[in-house]
Order: sequence, then C-alpha cells, then structure tokens
Amino acid sequence: MNLLATIKREERALERQLDKLQQQLEGVRAAAQALGRSTGNGLNRAKKRVLSAAARGRISRAARRRWAKIRAGAKKP
Repeated sequence: MNLLATIKREERALERQLDKLQQQLEGVRAAAQALGRSTGNGLNRAKKRVLSAAARGRISRAARRRWAKIRAGAKKP
C-alpha cells in the first residue's frame, strides 16, 4: 500500500470537509448578522441609572458605619 497516496487522499477529503464547514459558517454568520440588524432596530436600551453625589455619600457613610460595627464586634472577645 502506498502510504503517500493514502495521505494525499486523506488530505483531499479533509480539505473538502473544511470547505463545507467554511460555507456553513458563512451561512450562520450571515443569518446572525441579518437577525442582528432586524431585531436591533426596534429595541430601546434602558438608560444607565446614575446616583447623585449626595446619594453616593449616604451609601458610603452607611457602609463605613456597618464595617465599624463589624470591626468593633471582632475586637471585643
């Protein structure tokens, strides 16, 4: 059995499979792109919720108080 001929045959078969897979991949990408365009037009994204500086300050102070209680409780025993 000619080993080189067998390898060449296998190489051709793998190249054919690769071509088929690349065509399928292109089809899937085209479908995803088409769906992305059609569905993306009607969607409105929610605006990012922004906290005021005062609200961030209140949250920060409350967090510091909570951690102070935890640390104070850890030092007692």
